[in-house]
Amino acid sequence: MIIRINLLDWRSERRELRKRQFNVMLAAAAVTSAGLVAISIMLAGNAVDHQNARNEYLRQQIAEVDLKIKEIQELEKVKRNLLSRMRVIEELQASRSATVHFFDELVNTLPEGVNLTSVKQTGTGVVIEGIAESNARVSTYMKNLDASKWFADPKLVVIKTSEKNSQRQSEFQLQVKNLTKPSDTAAVGSDEVLE
Repeated sequence: MIIRINLLDWRSERRELRKRQFNVMLAAAAVTSAGLVAISIMLAGNAVDHQNARNEYLRQQIAEVDLKIKEIQELEKVKRNLLSRMRVIEELQASRSATVHFFDELVNTLPEGVNLTSVKQTGTGVVIEGIAESNARVSTYMKNLDASKWFADPKLVVIKTSEKNSQRQSEFQLQVKNLTKPSDTAAVGSDEVLE
């Protein structure tokens, strides 16, 4: 029987074994961490690429929406123009019968013995000139104009009395407001406008 005696220090062997194991584990940890860093870089790169793609998509969508907004603004502009034209047409349509009502009411308010020589309209103001048989007839005419739904505020500007062919005549000039505009006829009543 052979007996072997190990004269080497068992502790140094164990130390060497542990050093080798530590170096192997260190190398494995380095390889693992390098792999993790590479994977995280790759994932971060993919995330950045994905975010850039999303940003580009959003830019495209924003550009499309901007174009639509411009189209909507143009359409709004066209709509405003059309509405203003429609309002003008409606005003013209509503005031078509205004001239007829104006002259009809001018005649209906005229008492006997009063003749008109001139009628001038500027805006809502009307200047009426005429000849009456007496001052009382002019006063009656003014009362009739004031009672009319188409005229308001009659004011006597001038009245001159003269004699022609041994007859007394009064030349007069009146100012009155005309209520035949569409906005004013709404206050009068729509059924009267359509008469």
